Amino acid sequence: SCSWITQLRQGHTAVHRDPRYSKLQHDDIEWFRKVLGSNGVIDDKDKVAPYNRDWMHKYEGQAQVVLRPHSTEQVSEVLSYCSMRRLAVVPQGGNTGLVGGSIPVFDEVILSTSSLNKVLTLDKSSGALVAQAGCVLQALDEHVASHGYMMPLDLGAKGSCQIGGNVSTNAGGLRLLRYGSLHGSVLGVEVVLADGTVLDLLRTLRKDNTGYDLKQLFIGGEGTLGVVTAVAIQCAPRPASVQVVFLSCQSFDAVQAVLSTARRMLGEILSAAEFLDGSCMALVTEQLEGVVNPLGQGGAAPFYMVLETHGSNAKHDVEKLEAFLEAVMSAGHVQDGTVSQSESQAAAIWRVREGIAEALGRKGAVYKYDLSMPTGQMYGLVEEMRGRLRGKPGTEGISVVGYGHVGDGNLHLNVCAPKGYNEQLTALIEPYVYEWTTARKGSVSAEHGVGRMKAEVVGLSRPPDVLEVMARIKQVMDPRGILNPYKLLPQKYYKELHGVPHGSLP
Repeated sequence: SCSWITQLRQGHTAVHRDPRYSKLQHDDIEWFRKVLGSNGVIDDKDKVAPYNRDWMHKYEGQAQVVLRPHSTEQVSEVLSYCSMRRLAVVPQGGNTGLVGGSIPVFDEVILSTSSLNKVLTLDKSSGALVAQAGCVLQALDEHVASHGYMMPLDLGAKGSCQIGGNVSTNAGGLRLLRYGSLHGSVLGVEVVLADGTVLDLLRTLRKDNTGYDLKQLFIGGEGTLGVVTAVAIQCAPRPASVQVVFLSCQSFDAVQAVLSTARRMLGEILSAAEFLDGSCMALVTEQLEGVVNPLGQGGAAPFYMVLETHGSNAKHDVEKLEAFLEAVMSAGHVQDGTVSQSESQAAAIWRVREGIAEALGRKGAVYKYDLSMPTGQMYGLVEEMRGRLRGKPGTEGISVVGYGHVGDGNLHLNVCAPKGYNEQLTALIEPYVYEWTTARKGSVSAEHGVGRMKAEVVGLSRPPDVLEVMARIKQVMDPRGILNPYKLLPQKYYKELHGVPHGSLP
């Protein structure tokens, strides 16, 4: 790992456009129009612009065209053509990602899945849902709710993220603690490979032990191996009883003690365990209209927790919750707490936790780090980062905050810079934040993926022989390297891929 850090420190991470890719021509756009119709092709510069930017204004591409296919067949035709022409393609869903995975690095063609937005089937007895990739997560949750089910994942971006993007990035979210990762809940996928081949892996079986489980390659594959066009996913029964608790704690040790007690006493009904620090609370109440501390004006504390339970019997769940609260209060782990008495109170509590990203964005540019590590180490990084940045040039007015999925050992370390991104500040944070995490046997990406942001540091969490195998899989699945280039793998692997010396023309 030393060589990785050396490369990072020496700045060997600049990405240059690979000349093996063709440049878009007028004839290409005419061909796309013929296949997709005029509504399926956007080439007006102003209309393309929103697709070229991420919501954090951190990444910006120079795509000249956005394609919006309406069917798997159209995706297949487009990719077959782009492969033949060696036009690089970036698949894009709701564009809510945090690592630049859905934004072109240069002039790649953007393939938007937004028009693939039909619910195909829902098995009302098993809860198996089949939907096209462009379906918005919240819309799917509302659809299955009318049949007594819920989607097995819940994200802050649920109002705009799409299920294809969720699967392609193996999105985690607020309830992974209870319902597990998408590697478990996705039953099947339909994927179009780089050459236009349609892989029909769209099974709704819970058990299918017939050889390699190929769908797993595309869950978290970030669109580098194929474009997910449809997903089969196991929905969970919608809980009859949902209880939400908001607690304050005096230390991170107390947060861990509360989590440990919750695991023991709430067991099978515990559905979420989140934490945020006092700096997060100050930010959301200051920046977001109508958001208040659920514990009232006198409720200030160094740490807060949101705990949620999903069960089938409200009386039973409330009894368990009361016994748990009594235990953590009497042990001195919890300073104050409130239990939601209505859906609106529960929503107000979740608004505090889910509003952190929005509040940070309103205050300034945000450096976001999504890391996993042993739970006991999580807050140490936040404290060390505050000490590291204190008083240094380029750090005026910054805030360092910590929050995340404490139940999963997943820290969101955010550094908010009101004056914008700057190289001095970046150099103080990176690669230190990754070194620190790696030294504690953590991962540089817990749930946001690798994308463009972490392609050069993925080697800290994956040994060289594993990266070699990943590169070989990429070579087999996408021999001309057209799918989401410059992402997921370090640049040196892209230079060696595709059987053509780097720098030669197609």
